[in-house]
Parts: sequence; structure tokens; C-alpha cells
Amino acid sequence: MSRLEVKIPGHAQEVVEQLYRNMERRISASPPGLCPVDMALNFLNLCQAQTCGKCVPCRIGLAQLSGMLREVLDGEPDLSILRRIETTAQVIADTADCAIGIDAAQLVLMGLHGFGSDYEEHISHHRCLGSLHNPVPCVALCPAGVDIPGYIALVRQGRYTDAVQLIRKDNPFPTACAYICEHPCEARCRRSMVDDAINIRGLKRYAVDHAGDVPQPKPMAPTGKSVAIIGGGPGGLSAAYYLAIMGHKVTVYEKQKQLGGMMRYGIPSYRFPRAKLDAEISSILSLGIEVHTNITVGADISFDQLKEKYDCLYLSIGAHTDKKTGIEGENSQGVISAVELLRRIGDDEMPDFTGQNIVVIGGGNVAMDVTRSSIRLGAAKVTCVYRRRTEDMTAQKEEVEGAIAEGAAILTLQAPLRIEANAQGHVTALWTQPQIAGEMDHQGRPRPTASSEAPSRIPADTIIVAIGQGIETHGFEQSGIKIQRGGRLQAAPDTQMPDVDGVFAGGDCVTGPATVIRAIAAGKVAAANIDEYLGFHHDIETSVQVPVPSFADLRPRGRVNANERDAYERKGDFQCIECSMTEEEATQEASRCLRCDHFGYGSFKGGRVEKW
Repeated sequence: MSRLEVKIPGHAQEVVEQLYRNMERRISASPPGLCPVDMALNFLNLCQAQTCGKCVPCRIGLAQLSGMLREVLDGEPDLSILRRIETTAQVIADTADCAIGIDAAQLVLMGLHGFGSDYEEHISHHRCLGSLHNPVPCVALCPAGVDIPGYIALVRQGRYTDAVQLIRKDNPFPTACAYICEHPCEARCRRSMVDDAINIRGLKRYAVDHAGDVPQPKPMAPTGKSVAIIGGGPGGLSAAYYLAIMGHKVTVYEKQKQLGGMMRYGIPSYRFPRAKLDAEISSILSLGIEVHTNITVGADISFDQLKEKYDCLYLSIGAHTDKKTGIEGENSQGVISAVELLRRIGDDEMPDFTGQNIVVIGGGNVAMDVTRSSIRLGAAKVTCVYRRRTEDMTAQKEEVEGAIAEGAAILTLQAPLRIEANAQGHVTALWTQPQIAGEMDHQGRPRPTASSEAPSRIPADTIIVAIGQGIETHGFEQSGIKIQRGGRLQAAPDTQMPDVDGVFAGGDCVTGPATVIRAIAAGKVAAANIDEYLGFHHDIETSVQVPVPSFADLRPRGRVNANERDAYERKGDFQCIECSMTEEEATQEASRCLRCDHFGYGSFKGGRVEKW
């Protein structure tokens, strides 16, 4: 008889693994707006079902926690139960034998500290603070609130012009977002419960590529009011766009030579072709928006002068200054900032890196942009140095993979120590201190700590620093504008600035460096509230009729992903690297949409915002 057998998963085990995968998809697609206490209870019960029941903390303690959370949801106890929940969870976290019990208890503790007011509301007033205000997950997660199911349905019918018009109701940059948006809308797509999230950005790209020249809506009657926009980036131009449609006279003041902000001076043309950007900006300006470039507010014209001249002001100055590393030798020749490099590229002033060793410091999307740009500028070798692990990079995964495919070296767990320079003061190398992953920070990323290994020397002809951007607030402080710690402007969620009448602010200068779609959303909010401040209530709407949905195809089907040009070919130029879908692919991908705006809770709640 045989003593051992090769372990082969049985049918039951395969089914269990499939159930786990289905549950993972369901959790990832869980729509926003659920009662957080109820969600905490469900997560706790899921953990309880996974325990072996051997140790008392799991077998008895998790059951007690579950019972107490049910009491809270039923509104039966008094507020003292919250102390009992916290104490019980802490004891379980401290005494459970394995990670299942520890993690379950920590989930409850996180909830008590993170949304304690929801617990109190259930107990004191028998109601939930959470609300299903927007039943469509993709729309709820789009900062600008674009009608995503609507334009996907239009793409499916081949109505690309209507799709662009529908997008413009909430986002005046459909082309920009089709090429560069980080698509947060896909994170909770309910289609992932069936197979995978819809390729929302890819469908938008197909629509804008095939819609042709879509005319802008006709502006409303002139109001006689004037608004100045300081900053010609995506946020400022979005506010200008909607205010111009509402009939206000809009003037944009931009510090750089050209409009576009970080879409031009922060995103290379291989991701977003300049011709596409120029065409979209020209279309927006066709509404009669006046533009003044090469104007620095605080130097060429004062903030107070603008305030006297215009009825209202919107500050959207972005984050265009570089941050320093603070290490020895950073002022050496050959050390440049990512902001400086991308600004030169944006103005078509291409530096020559032929044959050079380029070292990039940073791990975000900007670091990947300058890494991939350096390859295209002729560098012999490009090394991106990051103090954390690859999986802790804030850059999008596809950006990191793209850089590696094009020949970049990603050197992780190396913290910049000092910059070495020669006798002439020019950089020759970057010295780094090897790191080791340590305890988790508040974002769930392990903090890097110095290891006992000796420092490493990385030869370099040019070092590019890409560790973040700052905000240039010079010229505003003396006018009563409140500057927060870190240099950001202080503004309320409705973009109004405290103690300064008629002045609004939004985008990167308020939130810190963020995405294009978030700047656009801030511009939309600002336009609506500036309109109200000026004494009006103009509605922004569209006459596009969204098709009635057909029954969804729920059979699992593969997601259509965008193809890219071959890495060997694309790394030699700044032409667009991503290829658009074919008509067949776009039609099939659009047909996967479950139309959450029409079915289920979407039908009950009305599904879409017709106007704002």
C-alpha cells in the first residue's frame, strides 16, 4: 500500500474556492451608501464563519460581538453598549489564537472609531446616517457625476455625438478624460459580480474618437455679470465653461504660455496627444471666454485689482511648484524637478538625454511620466528609485508595467541618502540607503525603515526629483486669503472661501495634488455656486434621450481591454501609446452594462440626474 498520495483538489474544494472568488467579487462591487453598521456586522459574520471555533475569543467572543451589533441595528440598547463592544473587540484582538479572530475584532474597532456617529444614531434615533442617495455605483464614484450608463447605452447604439453631449452636461472635457482619467467609476461596477467591471474609460475613448466635431450648446442670455478665473487648468476651464453657458462674462488668467494646466504641463503627449488637448480647449473657448496668458496674479496684476474689477473670482491655480528632497547635494547641476521637465516638454522644449544615465526619485504617476519621457528623450538607462515596495507605489499599476516594458529599471526599498557631484559641481551619482518594510501606516502601507546594509551608489548624469508638488500662494496672503498648513487654500466643500466675499476656490490648490476629474468636478461645483451667489439659478441640462434598456446579458463574458503599441516601437516617440477599441469590441463591451440606472434600486430612485 502507498504511504502518501499526491494532493489533488477535490470537487468540493474547487467549489469552495469558486465561492470564495464570487464573494471577493461581490465585496469589491459592494455599492456605496450601505449602512456602515450593517456592513460591519456582515463582515463580522463572514469572519465568524471562517473560524475553526477552537479558541474561546473566536467561538464565544465573535458571537457576542455579532449579537451586540444586532442590538444596535434594532435600536434596543443605550449608549453604554458601545463601551462593551469596544472592550469585547479589544479583548478578542489581544487574545485570539489566529489572524481570523484578530482581524474580525479589528474590523469592529475600526468601525467604532471611523463611524461612531452612525452607531450613536441607530441607538438614539433608530435611523441610519448612511443613504442610498445615488443608486448607480459608477455615477456615485465619478467625482463629476457623469451619466455613465446613459452614454454607454448611446455608444451601444452608435450615437457617439449624443454620447459626447451627454458627458458634457457634467464634464466639459470628455476627450481628456477618455485618454487620462483614472476611472474611479470602475471600482464598484456591479458587472464585476458577474465577471469583470465595464471598461468605462475605453468606451468613452471610442465615443470621442468617432463623434467628430460636436458643437457646444448655445449660451443662455447674457446676465451682465463678470467672473474672473485664476488658473487655466482643467478646474478653471471647467468653471469657465459652465459659467459661460449660463450667460456670465468669463475671463481666464493663466500664468503659463498656454492653457491646460497639468493636462499640458504634467501629462506627456504619449498619454494625451497635444492636438486633442488643443482642440478640446478651443471648443470650450468658442463659448466666448476671454483669455490672458503669461499673467501672474500678484505680480502683473494684484488680487485686489481683480476683486474690484469682477463680480466674482474663482481660484484654481493648481499645484505647479516642486518639492525638495532635503538631502545633501540636491542643488548640484543636473538635478532637476519633474515639474520643470514636464513643463519644458509641455512647451515643446525637449531636452536631450541621449546616452545619459537618468535617475528618477519617486513612486507616483508623475515619477512614471518622467521615467517614460526620459526613455523617449534618448536616455541610455533610466532607473526609478523608490523607498517603498513596488506594490506600495501610488502610481497606477499599468503605468509601472508600461515603464518596465519600455526598459526602465524600478529600484525599490532604496531611500535617497545624498547626491554625489564632481569638482565642477555636476551630479555624478545618487547614494541610497537600503530599506526594509516595517509597520503599517494609517493607509495600510508598511513604513520603510533603514536596514543594516551598506549604502548603494547609483551612477547618474541627471537626477529628476518627483516626490510631489506644491502650491504657489505668493500674492494671495496679503489679500485676506487663508492659507492652510502645507500651503493649501482654505475653502468649504461648496468652494466658497471663508471671510472673503465673492471669492471661491477649488481643485489642487485646495485639496493638494489630485486627478484631472477631481479638478473638473470642483470647477462644476464652483460654477453652480457662483451662479447662485450672483443671484441666478441656471439649470444645466441636455436634450439627449437615453435609450430604453434591453434585458442585460448576464452570461459571464470577458472584458475588452485597450491594446497598446508595441513597447519597442512606442518608446522611441511621443505618439499616443494606447489604441482605441474596434466597433465590434465597443459594441460588445457596451452590451455588458447592467443598466443600474434603470433596473433594481436605480428604477426605484429614478436612476439619473437630468439637470443640475
